[in-house]
Amino acid sequence: QVQLVESGGGLVQAGGSLRLSCAASGRIASINAMGWYRQAPGKQRELVAAITSGGSTNYADSVKGRFTISRDNAKNTVYLQMNSLKPEDTAVYYCNARWGGRVDFDSWGQGTQVTVSS
Repeated sequence: QVQLVESGGGLVQAGGSLRLSCAASGRIASINAMGWYRQAPGKQRELVAAITSGGSTNYADSVKGRFTISRDNAKNTVYLQMNSLKPEDTAVYYCNARWGGRVDFDSWGQGTQVTVSS
């Protein structure tokens, strides 16, 4: 299995920045992609950004140009740098790892709260 531990959430004013970290452990070599999702109150969980084992990235339209996903393979850690934050970015952010071989599995972090005040 793959275990994920997130850190870096908090309260920030609109226009500010935060960086989220997600440290992976366990079956690291079987991870195919990692990503960040978020869920605001009363809304469905949505993909924010993802990065594959090959380094390809994709972003939700709402965060393009403001958020950057990156990884440090030596530390088995994925980061989400969030700039120009908006109140609508307020949500619980979850780290995800998709791993496996012929069958894919998903692991999730515990979630970290990001609150952007106006």
